[in-house]
Amino acid sequence: MQKIKAAVCHAFGAPLVIEDILIAPPSQGEVEVTLDAVAICHSDISYAEGAWGGFLPAVYGHEAAGRITAVGPGVSGFAPGDSVVVTLIRSCGTCPSCAGGAPTLCLTPYDGSQGPLQMPDGSALMQAMACGAFAERVVVDQRQIVKIPDTLAKETAALLSCGVITGVGAAVNAAQLRPGQDVVVIGAGGVGLNAIQGARIAGARRIVAVDMSEDKLDIAREFGATDGVLATLKSPWKACFKALGGKGAEAVLVTVGAIPAYEQATRYMGVGGRVIMIGMPHSGDKASYEPVIMAAIGQGMIGSKMGDVVIQRDIPWMIDLYDQGRLKLDELISGRWRFDQINEAIADTKSGAARRNVILFDH
Repeated sequence: MQKIKAAVCHAFGAPLVIEDILIAPPSQGEVEVTLDAVAICHSDISYAEGAWGGFLPAVYGHEAAGRITAVGPGVSGFAPGDSVVVTLIRSCGTCPSCAGGAPTLCLTPYDGSQGPLQMPDGSALMQAMACGAFAERVVVDQRQIVKIPDTLAKETAALLSCGVITGVGAAVNAAQLRPGQDVVVIGAGGVGLNAIQGARIAGARRIVAVDMSEDKLDIAREFGATDGVLATLKSPWKACFKALGGKGAEAVLVTVGAIPAYEQATRYMGVGGRVIMIGMPHSGDKASYEPVIMAAIGQGMIGSKMGDVVIQRDIPWMIDLYDQGRLKLDELISGRWRFDQINEAIADTKSGAARRNVILFDH
């Protein structure tokens, strides 16, 4: 095992501690990636605050890019020196979900507490989200990575690992938007902006962004929203109906984990509409609905994990869209931070002003 630096969570809600840890070499089907950049996702923050429980100590982080520095036996199609993005989507490739084209719903469990990470004394250290990318290096399954062009900046590529694929994928794969349909996106943060981009790419007629901040609504318009509605209005769904010409939306994409957003989401739907549940509330939080209305007019709700993507298919497609100027990535980065500033970057992300803060590693 080799020694690396990582930002370790020892107690929920406490600052992360940058310290030496141990990482094992890649085993069967695994690769080692030396990271150049990792973005901070709200899911990392929620985990570190104990929103969903879990084993401690742990290393979070899952939105990363770097270069392969070692490969284990059985790895095919990758070699040291390859530039890659690293995702949390660890799929076996053979279970019914994977074989059916839904690797984000892989049924094969993975215990990160038995993964490649250890504390210096040999005690267990959780590789959270099958990734543990708040560290100088990661060891992950080869199915979690996608090769990218060397010319693509790693800080830009890192965003493709989660926020971009989750938002764009939710619009294209989960909502299955068609040209001419109307969309409401609740939340104009990192994932919300990408859901807006996905709706635009899919050919939506009107895209209404709903957020608590007027500044964020202005940014949403830059990413493709045709209209913006403040969530602080007494009945924001009425303003959405007006923007959509007196009708509800075919798809309502909820990109935040706030329960009020989920409570109100069904009000934005039109006849036959659907709510796509993307944002992750804390465990135990509940929302209530009146199901008779949805049953009567053919409405529905569906969860979307990681945009229902197949990363080997969807990430190269999104890179191509970026190269064509049809997908904004660089504009998503609101701050660049050193590794030793990770707690400051997390605090800035929690403030709600950031689109995506990116940690850059100095090798």
